[in-house]
Amino acid sequence: MSAPMIKQLPLRFAGAHKTDIRTQFAALCYRIKNDKVQVLLVTSRGSGRWIVPKGWPMSGQTPAESAAQEAWEEAGVIGRAVSRPLGLYSYNKIRGEDEDDLPCVAMVYPLRVKTLARDYPEAGQRKRKWVGRKKAASLVDEPELARILRDFDPRQLT
Repeated sequence: MSAPMIKQLPLRFAGAHKTDIRTQFAALCYRIKNDKVQVLLVTSRGSGRWIVPKGWPMSGQTPAESAAQEAWEEAGVIGRAVSRPLGLYSYNKIRGEDEDDLPCVAMVYPLRVKTLARDYPEAGQRKRKWVGRKKAASLVDEPELARILRDFDPRQLT
């Protein structure tokens, strides 16, 4: 079976130079309930926007393992991420008042949720919500992430 084509929108970084861009790894956490795909979104700690769990590369871990670790820390997700990314999206990480925003590219890895823990590292700092793919796409701010969420089909992972 051939790999599915990734529908990738162009990435835009206003005023950024190549050396300014940082890479993160994100988890598209999903489950299938009543034959419908649902996606887990979490709020960001700063602005409370709806996002997918994501974070920096971790020493000794693959990108998919790093995404799964972030899903655990930010959403209490227990599961395993697929090692092939679905795509990537760009965003500006908002930092402190005295620092410039940091342009980032996040590679998105699908992660089928086996269990959601009640107690996890950032439980008191974030909300989490299960929604359909179209609703998830409408809740996130990044157009590339919205497309990845909307087009996600777990049947293409096998």
